Amino acid sequence: MVPGAAARIQATLERFGFEWDGPVTRQSDRIEYYAAALARLELAGLLFDCSCSRRELEGAARYPGTCRGGARRTGAAGRRLRVEPRAISFRDRIQGEFRQDVAAASGDILLQRRDGIPAYVLAVVVDDAEQGVSDVVRGADLLDDTARQIYLQEALRLPRPRYAHVPALTEAGGAKLAKSRRSVSLEAGHPQAQLSAVLNLLGIPPPAELAATEMATIWGWALRSWHTASVPRRLFLPVNADSRSRL
Repeated sequence: MVPGAAARIQATLERFGFEWDGPVTRQSDRIEYYAAALARLELAGLLFDCSCSRRELEGAARYPGTCRGGARRTGAAGRRLRVEPRAISFRDRIQGEFRQDVAAASGDILLQRRDGIPAYVLAVVVDDAEQGVSDVVRGADLLDDTARQIYLQEALRLPRPRYAHVPALTEAGGAKLAKSRRSVSLEAGHPQAQLSAVLNLLGIPPPAELAATEMATIWGWALRSWHTASVPRRLFLPVNADSRSRL
């Protein structure tokens, strides 16, 4: 992550009325939870060392199993979950039925990088289970990742949340809005109008007068009006420097 991005993201969430019921928890403070999950998988014989670098795997649609028989080099190695061919199926509350053979789609799953940092898939699966998350609502750009997460949940015998993947707005050129140097920033002023515009895109258009009310009032209306059946599966509205004022 770009230095300072986490603080900017938190400030933006606060400006748009998001609230949380406790201190912010960072994955860097939860290393022991991820280590415990890796130990359980190790005990079950499901992990193997992988010395492949990102550069070596660049352009590969799936992990080719290079280190399944043992890491090719000595020194720092990552950890991968051995994935066997079988279909993972689930019903997304917005996108509908989804089915994927993880072995064919992505191959063995990287759970820990060579520098020891837990991979996203490990962190999110462990965090969701430990925090009792029952419903996950996130961008449709993460839909393909879900089958891998479910595969890992089953390997760890963890509960499966319900999933709902909302369509993602994009930057000019089709790239997703992201925490990167090239990202388009939301305007600091008029968060009520921008939130109202997003709710309209999500299929729950608020009354016009709400755009001039307190943020808490808009959220109260949105929570009462939200229904996944109203959310479209796709959005076709690129966001760029000229159009961001609409959001």
